Amino acid sequence: MVSAAEQLAANLNFGAFSKAEELKKRIWFTLGALIVYRIGTFIPMPGIDPVAFAETFRQNSSGILGMVNLFAGGAIERMAIFALNIMPYISASIIMQLMSSVSPKLEALKKEGEQGRKMINQYTRYLTVVLAAFQAYGIAIGLEGSRGISGAVVVDPGWFFRMSTVITLVGGTMFLMWLGEQITARGVGNGISLIIFAGIVAGLPSAIIGLFELARTGALAVPLLLALLVLMLAVVAAIVFMERAQRRLLIQYPKRQVGNRMFQGEASHLPLKLNTAGVIPPIFASSLLLLPITAAQFSQGGGTGSDWLNAVVAALGRGQPLHILIYVAMIIFFAFFYTAVVFNAKDTADNLRKYGGYLPGIRPGEKTAEHIDYVLTRITLVGALYLAVVCVLPELLIAYAAVPFYFGGTSLLIAVSVTMDTVAQIQSHLLAHQYEGLIKKAKLRGASSRGGRR
Repeated sequence: MVSAAEQLAANLNFGAFSKAEELKKRIWFTLGALIVYRIGTFIPMPGIDPVAFAETFRQNSSGILGMVNLFAGGAIERMAIFALNIMPYISASIIMQLMSSVSPKLEALKKEGEQGRKMINQYTRYLTVVLAAFQAYGIAIGLEGSRGISGAVVVDPGWFFRMSTVITLVGGTMFLMWLGEQITARGVGNGISLIIFAGIVAGLPSAIIGLFELARTGALAVPLLLALLVLMLAVVAAIVFMERAQRRLLIQYPKRQVGNRMFQGEASHLPLKLNTAGVIPPIFASSLLLLPITAAQFSQGGGTGSDWLNAVVAALGRGQPLHILIYVAMIIFFAFFYTAVVFNAKDTADNLRKYGGYLPGIRPGEKTAEHIDYVLTRITLVGALYLAVVCVLPELLIAYAAVPFYFGGTSLLIAVSVTMDTVAQIQSHLLAHQYEGLIKKAKLRGASSRGGRR
């Protein structure tokens, strides 16, 4: 496996950065787009009593609403026009990826290149509208049935409120989807990921201030605070190392003759990421685990629910052994499942044989696919255990050590991964700018030498 230092060997050249005007324009555009997104998270939806909704949200913040609110940058807590955030688009993208592996039509489209990718993106947008409309209507119905201590959450319930809620929330999601695509095309890239990243880190300053305030008042011991900060840095360093770790399989290409010239065989490598599934397993596992808690809280509505549902909620509460066990098992399952979806060992082996490549000591074709699958299974197990440890550690700190840990495992993974990807994008833009400068200099020297010979 290779470390992050080997992956990111080229550091940022600030001298070249000052001369890269195109890159600076892209960064300013990205910052402006993220500011627009943050402003939208403070624009409230019409027809909502903010005081009553705040009371209701505090009662249900321990369920899935709390997790989604963290991703949305507090938009759900304020019931803003961006309350759905970009999550319907993420869900639609995941569904389309899963469908591409089981639907022959979509699989054929994926192999058609740029045109097929555009068609799949268009289907993803349509599915985003459907999912966002469904979720928005469910939110409208849930708001109409919610009451706080000060009264009903919805001022004037009815079909007009439901339709306005659906139009507002779906419009907000589609605007964020468009904004993310603009950041990808005209900014530094990773538009959708940067929007989620901005929502997660938006509450970080206030969380850090609250942490130091607890230490100042004596509610949190200073040694425990220092230990927590050191632990956070260690976890971030571990995430950086593991996300960049790869298992490289040596690929050999045979000698080939072109005309009268003989070309020597070349050697390359096939990089297999330790964590191929990314942050998808923790997101799936967290969502499925928090659904019973959220359903119970909404069904109770401040009163008493059914006994069996209360027992399920108690057993799946944070820090409970059953919660930890199921959480770890689901993360490992989804890590293997999603890796199998996004990486096809048989297609990889077929492509190697098509271009004349082979793994030394392994027969091309079926044996190569089996070997790749064997190696991928072993490193995926390591990646799944790493994901489980990173995600379970904050849960244990919150439940047993009473530590106010702001970042959950999933949000911490997203924040660190997006930061690394953004730095890599900026490095690639800087490298492209340096190459352009070298090409221009070479052309000028060639023109001057030709002029001198004349």
